[in-house]
Parts: sequence; C-alpha cells; structure tokens
Amino acid sequence: MNQSQDEPFFIGWAAPPDLLRPFLAGVALGLLLLAGVFAYLVSATQDDPGDGAFMGRAVAHGVLQTDPYPVLHVVESERYEPGTPLILSGNGKIGVRDRASKVDGQYVRAAGTKLERGDLSGLQLANGMNGLRPADGAIPQIETDDLGRWRLTGEICDGKCLIGAMRPGRGLAHKACANLCLAGDVPPVFVATDKVDGSEFFLLANADGQSLGDTMMDYTAIFIEAEGRVEKRGNLNIFFIEEDTVKVIR
Repeated sequence: MNQSQDEPFFIGWAAPPDLLRPFLAGVALGLLLLAGVFAYLVSATQDDPGDGAFMGRAVAHGVLQTDPYPVLHVVESERYEPGTPLILSGNGKIGVRDRASKVDGQYVRAAGTKLERGDLSGLQLANGMNGLRPADGAIPQIETDDLGRWRLTGEICDGKCLIGAMRPGRGLAHKACANLCLAGDVPPVFVATDKVDGSEFFLLANADGQSLGDTMMDYTAIFIEAEGRVEKRGNLNIFFIEEDTVKVIR
C-alpha cells in the first residue's frame, strides 16, 4: 500500500513536519518536568546540611576545662551568653589540648572565629597568645549534675565541622574528614535522635571520662546505638560512651 503524499513522514535528520511539532514539543516539555520532579525527589532524600557556619571574630572570658576535651565555660563575652560552653579547636584539623592544658581550670581569655549550629557553640582559636591566655577574673564553680545512665541513638561527628566548619558536617559523605579531625584531637560530638535535659548534642568521653583517641573511628558518620552515663557540666551534656555497647543501626 502506497503512502499518500499528504501524510506526514518522519525523517530523523530532517526538520519535523508541521503536524508533529506540537507532539514533539509536548514530549520535550514532559521530559523536562519529569527531570525536575526526579531531581526534587533525590534532593529530598538527602540530610539537611544544617545551619552551622563561621560567624566572624569572637572574644570570650571564662573558665577552661580540658577533660575530656578543651571546653570554655563563658563568663563574659559580647558574642556569647554567660554560661555558654564553647568547644575549642585550632586551625585546620587539630585540637588545642597542648595549649589548653597549660591553663586548665583557670580563668582565661580566648579569641578566634565563632562557630555555631543551633544551641551548640564553638571557637576556633587564633594562634599563640592572641588565641588563648590567662586573664584576671573570679573563677566560678562549674556545677555538675549526674543525669543517669542512657541508651542513645545517633551519630558520632567531629565537633568542629559539625558546628559550622563544613556543610554538611555529618553523614557518610563527611566520614573521612571527621576521622581526620578526630585523629587530630578535635573534640567528638554525639548527635542524638532524642534530647536529654533539652539538648541533642553531647560531648563524648570514654567510660572512664577520658578522650576517645582513635577507638571509635569505625563508628563515625553512621547511625549507631550506645549506652553510657550522661553528665551535665555547666550547660554542656557529656556522654560517657561504653564502647562494648555500641551497635550499628544502619
């Protein structure tokens, strides 16, 4: 059967017949819409990187504690509320234990770059005496409250990138970076799915109250369950994780 000359005939390398143009335009528009919907669905499955960020220069005076990791309990500052615990870190992927141990328990002046994520605050110290030095001031008592034994579910992160040095600062995409920070003695933070005494963030220590070292690196950036005692020190929760109770959830 011969095709009529009036019927459209599609040739791939030629311009489409006028009768096919509306159909092809509809197909192209539909594919664009499907691509947009697919992109949205993929992005919706990703974790929120959070609101952590560098917040400019900050200076704070307060009491420094180095166990299990260096934390400054703010007494006076224009950038932080009194009582705010600041998780301290250095430039790059290193902690500041060596510097902090020289003024442990003392009233100090700390200066550097403010980090903040939700109700978790940190300070990346400037180098040398400009970053950390003794200061004159009365040393207040930092109250300690034993909140009992808990079973918590969540994720181990490093306490610098999580607070604002990286976005995202958690999840498998950040595992290698988190382990480098923890190897450099940056304080680890446990982000729990449930709050204890109003906070989902916990500075981590081992069951004896000491730093974790490299013993928990296999469990960073993944969803785990663990048990241990929780202590509130000032306004900071500390989770004394018992390593033999750790279970991978996913």
